[in-house]
Amino acid sequence: MSALKKYLDKIKPSFQEGGKFHAFRSVFDGFETFMFVPNDTAKVRGAHIHDAIDSKRIMSFVVIALIPALLFGMYNVGYQHYLALGQTPEFIDSFIYGLLAVLPKVVVSYVVGLGIEFTVAQWKHEEIQEGFLVSGMLIPLIVPINCPLWIIAVATAFAVIFAKEVFGGTGMNVFNVALVTRAFLFFSYPSMMSGDKVWVNGNYAESILGINGTVDVVTAATPLGQAAAGEPITAPFMDTVTGLIPGSIGETSVIAILIGAVILLWSGVASWKTMLSVFVGGAVVALLFNAVGMENNAVANIPWYEHLTIGGFCFGAVFMATDPVTSARTECGKWVYGLLIGAMAIIIRVLNPGFPEGMMLAILLMNIFAPLIDYCVVQSNINKRAKRAAK
Repeated sequence: MSALKKYLDKIKPSFQEGGKFHAFRSVFDGFETFMFVPNDTAKVRGAHIHDAIDSKRIMSFVVIALIPALLFGMYNVGYQHYLALGQTPEFIDSFIYGLLAVLPKVVVSYVVGLGIEFTVAQWKHEEIQEGFLVSGMLIPLIVPINCPLWIIAVATAFAVIFAKEVFGGTGMNVFNVALVTRAFLFFSYPSMMSGDKVWVNGNYAESILGINGTVDVVTAATPLGQAAAGEPITAPFMDTVTGLIPGSIGETSVIAILIGAVILLWSGVASWKTMLSVFVGGAVVALLFNAVGMENNAVANIPWYEHLTIGGFCFGAVFMATDPVTSARTECGKWVYGLLIGAMAIIIRVLNPGFPEGMMLAILLMNIFAPLIDYCVVQSNINKRAKRAAK
């Protein structure tokens, strides 16, 4: 690493103002600060915290936390494929198949998103922002395996431009970029995001792996899809925990997601208050629906603990609701924000059978109200202090 640092220091003048490659200064700066902690510190006097952990390091921790879900998602894609073919899934074969199927989605997401961010940075003569390091990994994990690459590219471009750059870039966006991508996909290409034919892949890697036949005609409903159709959930509860069920690439395994949650909490990147309150809000509302016992509504009668393990609930609670940019920032506000997300997700699931997965809409809705929640908390504290001072 020291040799790389010396080399970067040597060529750095060529990328600075007046150098022959100064037009690519943003690209060089982005690579240098990603690899090494920048030497720049705050020069203004005041309450500044000097720390080696900058935003790129924070984003790197989130990417690391997503790796378990990514790796298991790759395995599960292959597992579901071989299962649909009626074959006994072998671990290595399943993982290699899933790797070849998922990797292109990751590459497309990063190439399109980072390409736009690099272009905007060069155009505005600003440093390259690092926010898409996380969004670029989240996007492939929240889509079905059969979602075409060109659709992912279009949705990613839309989200980066209209949900991020128009608001000012990283740290200024109102909505979670990855969820805007999913929302764009769901409302623009619904047949690619829902139904029984999007969860089992049969179009990648056959020629590479020497597999004969595809599984295009095989359907595989998710547990939420079965419940929304009024059918009993056939997947055993432990399969919904381990993740050996059809679903979006990175959302099926509760165990892999919880490993990521431990990393986020240990590193201090995510708020345990937000994370816990989402689960509490979802569990309480699910218990209420269980107690009411709505007839002819299979989703309302799903046990509360299954609500937390199926669909994108767990993934959204750990990786989406805790987004430090779009979530509530006051300590009390984090509780309110998380509770409302969990509650709204279950309410949408139960009351809208045409959209059984409510986590996306719940988080996007609360992204809008997060500033209002913080404002109310701050104003409440101001009023309390004013009353104490008046006594």
